[in-house]
Amino acid sequence: MPDDTQFQDFDHARLRHHGDVDARPGMVDFAVNVQGSAPPEWLRERLAARLGQLGRYPGEDDERAARAAVAARHGRALEDVLLLAGVAEGFAMLPRLGSRLAAVIHPSFTEPELALRQAGVPVARVMLAPPYTLDGAAVPENADLVVVGNPTNPTSVLHPADGIRALRRPGRIVVVDEAFADAVPGEAESLAGESCPDVLVFRSLTKTWALAGLRCGYVLGAPEVLARLNHGRPHWPLGTLQLEAIAAVSEPAAVAEAQRKAETIAADRAAMIPRLRAIGIEVREPARGPFLLIRVPDAELLRKKLADKGIAVRRGDTFPGLDPGFLRVAVRPAAEVDRLVAAIRDVGL
Repeated sequence: MPDDTQFQDFDHARLRHHGDVDARPGMVDFAVNVQGSAPPEWLRERLAARLGQLGRYPGEDDERAARAAVAARHGRALEDVLLLAGVAEGFAMLPRLGSRLAAVIHPSFTEPELALRQAGVPVARVMLAPPYTLDGAAVPENADLVVVGNPTNPTSVLHPADGIRALRRPGRIVVVDEAFADAVPGEAESLAGESCPDVLVFRSLTKTWALAGLRCGYVLGAPEVLARLNHGRPHWPLGTLQLEAIAAVSEPAAVAEAQRKAETIAADRAAMIPRLRAIGIEVREPARGPFLLIRVPDAELLRKKLADKGIAVRRGDTFPGLDPGFLRVAVRPAAEVDRLVAAIRDVGL
């Protein structure tokens, strides 16, 4: 049901908390969902080849080439693509749509709500109960903006595309956060390839390609809606290396590589779940993302004990709708899961 406290004060610090705060350099990182510590060699080489051109401003040709690569990747028109310096930048643009009432479906990534609230947009929280099945009937009919994650961070739930389409209403824009869609084999349930006048699909490139420090992403939507998002943006919003990275990872060979990574993640997740349950941890399913939502008797104590052993996990209580017993853990290969399991056994739940 919608949260009737939407017009009251909100906790800025909790909404702004993200997993990078929990992961110090050198820790075994289950807190951040980036795959790997650095981009693959071929991508590093491609970016390095542009370093000699950083003395000039990024040109229209670079921007157009990156947009064209994204458009071709999703079978969309060039005008349907707006490039972003990370998806968080795109969420910061949402207030420009002039919403009178925004509904944010929770538990979910908190930046969209924070951006809307900071701009004075009234926000209704739509809280989903376990197993976090999407319920369009719970969204206020007068909401003219609806934000939903797919797959959703932190629940790892993948909503059916038909359920998201059913959120559409005359005069309403549906925002779909697909930051982790490329980590799902076949990009199942994605709306990125559909040209709908009232649907915006946000995509991140920082997770799969270990580009968190470069800030790369894009939004797909109707040109007139993208123009509203883009209004008032400064000139040269993305640099040369960002544009090169977006173009590079949108090419067919890179998309195929991402899908191989998605299949590996799915296999690692399937192996990780029973191992966590075997040591007494409650794992929430269904799970289709590159992370798992878990519940333990004392999450904060366990998080601190694991940090003392050099292992970072993400606290879950900063996500609206989750109590202090929740943690989020990234899906990792067996060797890293070995260390996590051993540490939990050592410190106890």
